[in-house]
Amino acid sequence: MHEIVERIKNKDVRALARAITMVENDHPEKLDLLSDIFSLKKHALYVGLTGSPGAGKSSLVNRLISHIRQEGKTVAVIAVDPTSPFSGGALLGDRVRMNEHFTDDGVFIRSMATRGSLGGLARATKDAVRICDAYGYDVVIVETVGVGQSELDIMKIVDTTAVVMTPNSGDVLQIFKAGIMEIADLFVINKADLHGVGKLKALLKELVMMTATEKHMTSIVKTITTENKGIDKLWAKIKEHHDYLYRTEEGRKQRIQQQELEIYELIREEIWRDVRNYLESNNELATIEADSDPYKLASKWYEQWKKEGERK
Repeated sequence: MHEIVERIKNKDVRALARAITMVENDHPEKLDLLSDIFSLKKHALYVGLTGSPGAGKSSLVNRLISHIRQEGKTVAVIAVDPTSPFSGGALLGDRVRMNEHFTDDGVFIRSMATRGSLGGLARATKDAVRICDAYGYDVVIVETVGVGQSELDIMKIVDTTAVVMTPNSGDVLQIFKAGIMEIADLFVINKADLHGVGKLKALLKELVMMTATEKHMTSIVKTITTENKGIDKLWAKIKEHHDYLYRTEEGRKQRIQQQELEIYELIREEIWRDVRNYLESNNELATIEADSDPYKLASKWYEQWKKEGERK
């Protein structure tokens, strides 16, 4: 672990990729690795792009990378894709849409599979973001799979969440679902050359007015990725929101809340790993029948696991 961390400190991109693979595969020494990585954090700007499938998120990320690179900043992209039912790997591999950046040493692109996560993100996404930060990338972009009402994990990871929408795609109804409405720090109307932009923007403005605070109002940006329009304004609004978070009490509270959620998740993972090992080592899972009462079994096995821990 120490060797990998040292190689990451020395800008070894192979060590970066290996570290991400280790956290994806739930390596036994993962927590030790991540603890060492955490001490190297450089406070990169974390940006999340989420939205319905077909909204043009990958094309938007591609344009955004080019714009950020023009400022001389380095960029890491974690593109989270659905899971292949056969290999367990990323199914779409959206990084193919960003192939013009493959030879750029200032850009790192990694596809990750959700591996069954219902939150629109792979479980190891947060860890991958931290590793990219420790490596020294100035900006880390997380692109999620298409999300629905319950798939809102992106807000737990990034500083600024941009919800990408397109006119006449059914998104007009989606925006009024509470989850999507609450996570947006920035609305992006992509494919803004299509009919229906005015209607969508008017609805978004109404929504923004209802949810705005005295100090902050969610921005709305129109983009046309095919013509590279609106990308400069999008990047400006992202930086503006980031600055707002780091100079206000609201931003401090958000970071503390994210830390709390992450600590709970790490504890939950460790408990589940311990419980699973106990059940497997005692062959308890073999007793499950098609009509077994899951509530009784869960309660029984949990109590057995606790007693086992007390004996140790």
